[in-house]
Amino acid sequence: MIARIFVLLVLMIILSDIYIDRRLLRRKTRYLWWQRLLWWTPGIILFVYTLVLTFSRDFAPERIELLNVYLFLFGVLAIPKFIFAVCSLLGWGHCRYHHTKNNWGNLVGLLLAIGQIYIVVYGSTIGFRKLDIRHEDFYSADLPQAFDGYRIVQFSDAHLGTYRGKDKKVFERIVDSINAQKADMIVFTGDLQNMSPEELYEFIPLLSSLSAKDGVYSVLGNHDYSDYIKADEVVKVANEREIISREREFGWTLLLNENKTVKRGNDSIIVAGVENDGRGGEPKRTDLKKAMAGVDSSSFVLMLAHDPRLWRKEILPGSKAQLTLSGHTHAMQFSVFGMSPARLMYREWGGLYHEGNRAINVSVGTGGFIPFRFGASHEISVITLHRKGLK
Repeated sequence: MIARIFVLLVLMIILSDIYIDRRLLRRKTRYLWWQRLLWWTPGIILFVYTLVLTFSRDFAPERIELLNVYLFLFGVLAIPKFIFAVCSLLGWGHCRYHHTKNNWGNLVGLLLAIGQIYIVVYGSTIGFRKLDIRHEDFYSADLPQAFDGYRIVQFSDAHLGTYRGKDKKVFERIVDSINAQKADMIVFTGDLQNMSPEELYEFIPLLSSLSAKDGVYSVLGNHDYSDYIKADEVVKVANEREIISREREFGWTLLLNENKTVKRGNDSIIVAGVENDGRGGEPKRTDLKKAMAGVDSSSFVLMLAHDPRLWRKEILPGSKAQLTLSGHTHAMQFSVFGMSPARLMYREWGGLYHEGNRAINVSVGTGGFIPFRFGASHEISVITLHRKGLK
């Protein structure tokens, strides 16, 4: 992970320290050697830390805490200094061009740097422990009468390897909140792990406790395959088989390009699930035709697909699925006034979106590879189905 952006990280660490040292600190009347050493020490530590993580064999170190500590330090040390240096440099350029003396870039940079530190500290503590319960209603004329008022709880992107130590209580509260909804069905839309099934072991009793009238349905996400570790193919295949068997041991119905029928008296709906639709080197296992095999054209279909981009790419043109449930985006775990950088990458990134009489609900998730959330809290979605025209 770090190796992919090593040069950028090093430049951010070194260049901002050099600029501030030369342009500001050296101009002080008394800038003693120990003060200069004190200034450079955090940058040196971050540089060495970056080198160590760069040579990690896998996408992230086996002890994910090492990566989390690094990212926190980078967020409260390197990025604020880089922001300040850029603002100061722009202010200096403005002064030179307009022949003025006051470099307002220093003040702007200082305020932005303080804001950056606040975001990282808040997002890594209070923000990561917040949970929202979002309620949505979906109306469809195709829904059988017996399913009018049917309640589905969706959660997604648990990334259990991130819930270490005291943070495990955060996920325990999420599971309690899911069960408290007394739903007809619970669905999980992928990314149960970060990199390996070993992360699930301490959560087995907790995940097995999820309960709904018609059970728990799930699909795999990109992190549930073995593409994030460097290992022999035999190990990768074994890992994939293990997470599949584990989810079934929980009592979940894992859908691997297949569908199941849920009945209420003489009425029924279809729950279909596709495997991950890979982008940028991620595993591509989607087989929509196989997932919809044997489904009658008049059926109401609930589609589970980890990546929401598959909705417009294949599900809308290639199936009749009335409602699709996805995750994957996390809302980039950052949002301000409802605006998230995720919208630059995903047309549907968080919430319920309609296209004619069909819709997709994108969950922003209940976890993340990094224990950080600012303005994009952990979320469970409670979706109520109604047999009516669209609202």
